[in-house]
Amino acid sequence: MTARKLARQFALCSALAAFVIAGGLSAAPAQAASEIKVIVNKQAITSYQIQQRAAFLKLRRAPGGTQAATDELIDEALKTQEMRRRGIQIPDAAVDEAFARFARDNKLTEAQLSEVLARAGFSAKGFKDYIRVQMGWGQAVVANVRQTERITEQDAVQRMIQQGGKKPTTTEYTLQQVIFVVPQDKRGSQMERRMSEANLLRQRFTSCPATYDIAKGLRDVTVRDLGRIPQPELPPRWKDEIVNAARGKTTKAQQTERGVEFVAICDSRSVSDDQTAAMVFQANEMEAMGKKEPDKAFLKKLRDKAAIIRR
Repeated sequence: MTARKLARQFALCSALAAFVIAGGLSAAPAQAASEIKVIVNKQAITSYQIQQRAAFLKLRRAPGGTQAATDELIDEALKTQEMRRRGIQIPDAAVDEAFARFARDNKLTEAQLSEVLARAGFSAKGFKDYIRVQMGWGQAVVANVRQTERITEQDAVQRMIQQGGKKPTTTEYTLQQVIFVVPQDKRGSQMERRMSEANLLRQRFTSCPATYDIAKGLRDVTVRDLGRIPQPELPPRWKDEIVNAARGKTTKAQQTERGVEFVAICDSRSVSDDQTAAMVFQANEMEAMGKKEPDKAFLKKLRDKAAIIRR
């Protein structure tokens, strides 16, 4: 889940933020003695966690109070456990970038957003933990759908026969990634300059081989050949821009957890074979599953199997 989607979900607008920062909300209540209220597969959820999550729900203008906060924390524990089981780890830099983007989208500095959260009885750390789970859970859901709805080349051939033998085609892109590295502790002071440098290189871009020669004269710039990637497997973050860009052009530069990046489209071609057919059918299945909210079904499955003890 991206920071922009989080922003839409939370309805934390700049007007509310200004109201809080101006002193519109009283200070958060002091932490009371904490006790274990729920155990989810041997993972404890405390009364203090529930208190904080209830405050977060209130800030998001979500109904339910303590009960809703408890249920959300149970779901979050299940999601975290599934992420751990699948080896999904979200880097701190990616979480920090999402937090910073969320602040910018709401016309706040990171310090102001932290103050909004603290005054509401939550915390910047708690919000970042929440972001981490949302990002990792999205990966877990996709991995589960790919695993349970996997389409083999044999399946694809059968579908083609059912459709009169018509073999689907897709576009395969040869891509190059250019990264203007920005250290985590220098993001505030260097990001704007590095964005300008990246855009200058984009303007000078003529071909992928030539990028290496240009990058040699630049400091802390990494150029990676990504090879051939079919359209269904393009990274979601870049997919729309790559599809809409012409061969020999680049995407816009974006801030990422590594610094500033853009992707160059070195070449593109139309491909059609059994492997491509399986990939296209798989992508169509994924899109159809997305409309059915597979995350809810997956979470229900985890809940049904879990040992949940309420005290």
